[in-house]
Amino acid sequence: MPRKVTPDMWLFGVAVMLLSAGVVMVYSASAVVAADRFGDPYFFLKKQLFWALLGSVGMLVAVRVDYRRLERFVLPALVLAGVLLVLVLIPPIGQAINGTRRWIRLGPVSFQPAELAKVALVFYLAAFVARRQEEVADVRRGILPPLLVAGSFAALVLVQPDLGNCLTLVALTFGLLYLAGSPVRYLAWAMAPALPLLVLAIYAAPYRLRRVTAFWDPWADPRGSGFQIIQSWLAFGNGGLVGQGIGGSRQKLFYLPESHTDFIFAVVGEELGFLGAAAFVALFAVLVWRGLRVGLRTSEPFGAYLALGITLLIATQTLVNLGVVTGLLPTKGLPLPFISFGGSALSMTMLSTGVLLNISQHAHV
Repeated sequence: MPRKVTPDMWLFGVAVMLLSAGVVMVYSASAVVAADRFGDPYFFLKKQLFWALLGSVGMLVAVRVDYRRLERFVLPALVLAGVLLVLVLIPPIGQAINGTRRWIRLGPVSFQPAELAKVALVFYLAAFVARRQEEVADVRRGILPPLLVAGSFAALVLVQPDLGNCLTLVALTFGLLYLAGSPVRYLAWAMAPALPLLVLAIYAAPYRLRRVTAFWDPWADPRGSGFQIIQSWLAFGNGGLVGQGIGGSRQKLFYLPESHTDFIFAVVGEELGFLGAAAFVALFAVLVWRGLRVGLRTSEPFGAYLALGITLLIATQTLVNLGVVTGLLPTKGLPLPFISFGGSALSMTMLSTGVLLNISQHAHV
């Protein structure tokens, strides 16, 4: 069938709507905190606008550059991501914030290498399974190599420490290998040794163990480990059906921690109500639907797996963030794509969306 001359407009429209809504919600959720901390209610808004514009430029460039030309940069991107994951652990290159080393500062700009690592891993996995479609059922040739690469990245991210992104890298790898046709029994065997390591990682860090116990019973420690999720629930409850209106959230007034980053969806629920929160979820559902559609309708293997990988990455982060904010999952530090404050995550999401839009131009309709 003939090549499409325009990208998937549903996908483009949803991305623009989510980006625009995210900028508005970041300002609404952060204005009071920004005024208190920095004397400027627009402090976080200006940063988010900068990254939104930069990400939009990246998305538009990615739409115009044939994704097949990017395959040659898979290995350099993977090496760069690995080097940055090592450098971020080395002071003073890595910026220490709240006991973690997740950011590299370049002048006034901070960048999180884990965000680049997730995108680089998607490209690597797509290129790998596209080249070895006949070997994805072979443990030594088709499964072990990507697991070693992903495991190395996950270990470096865990050392930062960042369990949320570590698990995202692992889930992304197993998910794409499954979609490529790797037998479930082999993936299960490979996953089995990781479970004890996950339990050990949780027990080795007391704050992670407190998050798990708070997940089971937040009211056991309402002023400590359970405080954040309880405040999130209060925000949703206060929102009711139609919400308090933009700017009307009470929980963002120094009650709900990370109200403009990881827990911004709670502010969405309080200000826009159940209907507004459901509309956000619907937009993400449409984005995932169109992304999967692009992947399944692209005949070229690299493009098909790349589209599926990008969609899987966005869907995984969205589901985990929504699960955490609503109390369905233990607390993890993962932003909500397009919506949460954060330059690295937003720019990488926009760039990935641009690549997805480019692939959609080659999908069969």
